[in-house]
Amino acid sequence: CGPIPDTGATRTYNFHVSKETVAPDGVVKNGLVVNGQFPGPLIEANWGDWIEVIVTNDMSDEGTSLHWHGLLQKDTPWFDGVPSVSQCPIAPGDTLVYKFRADVFGSSWYHSHYSAQYAGGALGPIVIHGPKTQDYDVDLGPVMVSDWYHDDYFTLVNRTMNGIISFSNNILINGKMNYPCQNTTFACTPNAGVSKFSFTSGKKHLLRIINTSAEAMIKFSIDGHTMKVVANDFVPIQPYDTNVVTVGVGQRSDVIVEATGASTDLVWMRADATGCAFTDGVSPQGVAGVYYESANEDDVPSSTSSVAASALTDCGNDPLSQTQPFCPQTALDSNPTVQNIDITFGNNGTNFVWFMNNQSFHGDYNAPVLQQANEGNLTFPAEWNVFNFASAGSVRLILKSFFTAGAHPMHLHGHNFHVLDEGFGDWDGVITNPSNPQTRDVQLLRPAQDANTPSYIVMQWTQDNPGVWPMHCHIAWHVSGGLYINVLERPDDIQKMTIDHSVADTCQKWDAWSAANVVDQIDSGL
Repeated sequence: CGPIPDTGATRTYNFHVSKETVAPDGVVKNGLVVNGQFPGPLIEANWGDWIEVIVTNDMSDEGTSLHWHGLLQKDTPWFDGVPSVSQCPIAPGDTLVYKFRADVFGSSWYHSHYSAQYAGGALGPIVIHGPKTQDYDVDLGPVMVSDWYHDDYFTLVNRTMNGIISFSNNILINGKMNYPCQNTTFACTPNAGVSKFSFTSGKKHLLRIINTSAEAMIKFSIDGHTMKVVANDFVPIQPYDTNVVTVGVGQRSDVIVEATGASTDLVWMRADATGCAFTDGVSPQGVAGVYYESANEDDVPSSTSSVAASALTDCGNDPLSQTQPFCPQTALDSNPTVQNIDITFGNNGTNFVWFMNNQSFHGDYNAPVLQQANEGNLTFPAEWNVFNFASAGSVRLILKSFFTAGAHPMHLHGHNFHVLDEGFGDWDGVITNPSNPQTRDVQLLRPAQDANTPSYIVMQWTQDNPGVWPMHCHIAWHVSGGLYINVLERPDDIQKMTIDHSVADTCQKWDAWSAANVVDQIDSGL
């Protein structure tokens, strides 16, 4: 709570994005890696630091970009890392230096925003250290939970655009899990190994749960232990206890777990996708070992879960009434600009796509929207899905989903938004916790009740960050299918900005590369 500290520090990282064969669960596949590793290296900074990331595209046949999920990019909207929106893709062999402020604190991740590259492995964790809002003894760092596919990402996108559902093959915790090799025709090494975490009896441990999946909503638990939820996304909250934490794609929950077991205990940590994800059913639950200080790390836990089966099939976040921000908030604007958006699914004549108000998104890698707005061009093709909210003080978005087969984790760049209400049918105008509503950067929009009863969420944010901000479903296959809009915020201020020259240089190099090479953009581009 309070102003961002001026630390005067800059944290610099040098990243290379490349294609390599990977086998995090023992099954060999063509993947994408950052600095030769999956997951990619940790970015770590203190609240108020500047972060500089030198990103080089070491692939020969496609562009890339990196997006810093949940970082607000105030005064640096051109470094948000979204091709066709804030930049052109980084061409093969080219480098772009991103520089932005750690203007929030907590746990997050970075990932490619070029097509579905992140589903192939181009991602890694972010930890921004800030004030403790609750007491703990040990920071165990990122706990990344994720679905995993044995096909390469382009095959999956191609399938998606032809209306074929891709079912994930495994669930990983921090990039590890075993897989029963008899279930695949790919090269496979059994017992690849699971991640391991250390607990000390009587100590309180902070775990930073980050869902980096392409599609899976995950239910996280530790056998025999209660978790105290202390932050959702980059927003500290008033704590509450639970034995299962729901994280949709892109969501984070910081939890504190007190080690109440004996010094020789060993138990399973679980990332369960059985109830709210499209898995092939072979390995829908990832596990990791939690070992107390005197346990033998060569032993395999035999603990069982106490999470109710009904909790695993409840495909939404915890009740809004349960989750209030820790820091006091300014009063909600009672006279916002209101926009209704209906999410539907269908065929555009060529592909199976998603629509937001009957329009599917398709980006132009060579013409970023932010650059257009900066030059004063505010007339955009319909397929760019630009919603110009001009200089409105705040925006209230009422999102409805008519899709019954799954939830949509809705993510807004550039803001932490308030979640005013969720439900089914039509919103009655009543706000949950009006003086201190749930606030975060991804909120689950539940599956529709039936074809005539949509689900809804009501989100609101203050327009205090001029830029072009993507608002999209974070399921990779849905954003490939165009479930995406651009929020154009304060275009008059955008025109006054001086965009870092490196962004124009990146576009020049991309223009040259894309003129001489085939860019196989079979999806929305994002």
